[in-house]
Amino acid sequence: MLNPASGYTPDGRLHLLPRLVAKGNVSRVGLAEVELRDGVPAGVTRRGVVLAPDEGWERGASHAGVEDPRVTWVPGLGMHLMTYVAYGPLGPRLALAASTDLRSWRRLGPVQFAYEPGLDTDLNLFPNKDAVFFPEPVPGPDGQPCYAMLHRPMWDLGWIRDGETVYLPAGITDERPGIWISYVPADEVKADIRALARPSGHRCVALSAYPFEEVKIGAGPAPLRVEEGWLLIHHGVTGHVPKSWQPTEQRVRYSAGAMLLDPADPSRVLARTPEPILSPETEDELSGTVPNVVFPTAIEKVDGVHYVFYGMADAKIGVARLDRTP
Repeated sequence: MLNPASGYTPDGRLHLLPRLVAKGNVSRVGLAEVELRDGVPAGVTRRGVVLAPDEGWERGASHAGVEDPRVTWVPGLGMHLMTYVAYGPLGPRLALAASTDLRSWRRLGPVQFAYEPGLDTDLNLFPNKDAVFFPEPVPGPDGQPCYAMLHRPMWDLGWIRDGETVYLPAGITDERPGIWISYVPADEVKADIRALARPSGHRCVALSAYPFEEVKIGAGPAPLRVEEGWLLIHHGVTGHVPKSWQPTEQRVRYSAGAMLLDPADPSRVLARTPEPILSPETEDELSGTVPNVVFPTAIEKVDGVHYVFYGMADAKIGVARLDRTP
């Protein structure tokens, strides 16, 4: 059980939506009500499975998965938006689902990125992970209010097709996976929520910049609006990632950093941390299915305090208090 999404049900109860991994590398999304002890998240009561790899495009010959969900509550839509990784025949691809209560989810389908002539590539060709929506409309490339999704395409097609190589978009010279943003006009979503699965206006937000991110970076929980802009907690990876989707073959270290995105243009980074704000230290973070991993995927406020929920060594779920310091 690892890498949870989160949200509040209509009755005001905080829940996690963890990734549940079964034999045969089959992943499902569960629901677990958070138990508080002295106002602090301290445990869960399991409420079952809410999403399973029931669609053909979520299953491969030797694997299946709806993996690593991120859930954003969008007040303007009155819905929770889930981004998840559909681990199907062509590897990891992004998909969306929506819910009003966290229990019943409506699939919006696999993400179909609009073709951008100036990008010199088709994002639909590439595996993609670590997608999450902003909780409210933001200015799009032309200033129009848009719902925006962060995501992380991976340019090496050798992961899914032997003999293929790296295909970089126009203007990108660093082949390491980084954080991108894509947009859907808010008026299109209002007319048909399925428009969320057809984003356009793709932009690179950030690539690896510091030693704790030397292999790749990816978005974590939904961006949090703070006074200075949008606070994004992200993960940075060091070590070695072999050409395999099997996590146990990785020799890596995952830490968490933070960056501040411009509220007037969320594709622009205003500031970022040169050192991690959370690194593997405890036994549960140092030892597990993939050792040396902290992987933040959710932020929630409890009694005025923000808590970050994160995967621990791909085996358990941890929680950390997020405080603002002067």
